[in-house]
Amino acid sequence: MRSDTGKKMAIITSYFKDETYGLLGPQMAATIIQDHTPYDCIVIGVTREDDTATIKKVLAEYFESQRPVIGFSTLSGREDLFALAAELRSEGAVTILAGPQADVDFIGEQGRQDHPYRFQGLADNFDFSLHGPAEQAIHLLNRLDIHDRSQIPGLLYKDPDGRIIQNPPKEWNPDYLSKVRWDNMYTLGVEGLTPLVVGMGQVLQHIGCPHAARTGKRVIDYPASINGKQGRQIELTLSGCSFCDVAVDKGFCGSLGMETVLSQIRCLPPARDGRKIPFELINEHPLPSLPELLREAAGRADGISQINLTLRADYLIAGVKHLREALGVADEMGIYILLSSIGFESFDDIILRNLNKGVTVEKNLQAIRLLRQLKEEYPHQMGYSSKEGAIHGFIYPTAWDTKEITARIQQTIYLYGLPNDILPPHSTPLIIHHASGLGDWIREIELREGLWFKRYGSIIGWWEAPNRRQ
Repeated sequence: MRSDTGKKMAIITSYFKDETYGLLGPQMAATIIQDHTPYDCIVIGVTREDDTATIKKVLAEYFESQRPVIGFSTLSGREDLFALAAELRSEGAVTILAGPQADVDFIGEQGRQDHPYRFQGLADNFDFSLHGPAEQAIHLLNRLDIHDRSQIPGLLYKDPDGRIIQNPPKEWNPDYLSKVRWDNMYTLGVEGLTPLVVGMGQVLQHIGCPHAARTGKRVIDYPASINGKQGRQIELTLSGCSFCDVAVDKGFCGSLGMETVLSQIRCLPPARDGRKIPFELINEHPLPSLPELLREAAGRADGISQINLTLRADYLIAGVKHLREALGVADEMGIYILLSSIGFESFDDIILRNLNKGVTVEKNLQAIRLLRQLKEEYPHQMGYSSKEGAIHGFIYPTAWDTKEITARIQQTIYLYGLPNDILPPHSTPLIIHHASGLGDWIREIELREGLWFKRYGSIIGWWEAPNRRQ
């Protein structure tokens, strides 16, 4: 357990203004650091509206005379936070990159040495990177001043000759995943750090996504922006959705035991009615185990009020029997189940194939019909619509949009009344992280066609016309 040394650490993460959701990854990491190292640790949510001068002032007040030790996690590709890390490092802080894709973002894009337009990595912005389970920070922080770092699992760093050294990560250990503090997150207010009262928590049940375990050869069309190349395709080996860098980063590491999940639920703070605040269950395939989870939670008096589910359209269809059973249990317990995010992503089969979703438009529509039917059967126990707080996946624009495809999507949207309950207020543009499957797709096109797409930090700017290589 942590000794009272007075040492401090902060984890900076990307956040949205005026929100109250918690962030399980950074907050659990801060909990592990607090409990197992000499450091007190907090999480600071930084929005795009927060300016650098304010952030640095708040950090100076927090660390006082100590050398700042600052982790960065769940940055959402924000170049302003990459630049902040570099600036803090140049001023003497220890900066640590962690969270999803920490290794590939530290190292840089594949082939960067031969192609200077590619993302060159963040090894100059951060002293270290930690890839893998959060408890690896224990090994680093407990020997931060020791030069031999060869035994620190998951650590990436530069040696004296400028070469990047990468130590193998540890495997996931459920012993560190049963506890999380939800009172350790702050935002930047008028008078400095302001405690965030978390209104929506998260509970981890699956590490990674089962769809990411489906690896195979797939073909992806050329982007519509390259004139005269329609009909050409790139064959790739893909794991999971082609746009998902988390699928590449984590794959599917399996399920946590029921006791670990229940322990996380017990850590959630109470809402005004005394029951646990609503939480998102992090499990892309939650329905088969959901009835048991609800019953076990009821037997332990965990007081669940609302559970939000994220899942695929095909998993909803395959698991409807389990969902009906869970809704029956929820009715007895007074629990509300919100199907808060279903990854429809598109309503065109060409787009769905290029995204490697593994579903068709008809499968998506079948899931929507099922949702509407279930809402009639369980009007008070279940929600699924945008009016009830759900935000379903809808990716637009994409790299393959044509007038014909857009017309087909619009026809389907209005024929089936999707604006009434399914579509989010705003679509999500396709984002291509350099280490995703679509990153390989872009690089192959660049090599074949003698082109290059502009990089915006770790994101590839597919939406702009490509440049001709000299």
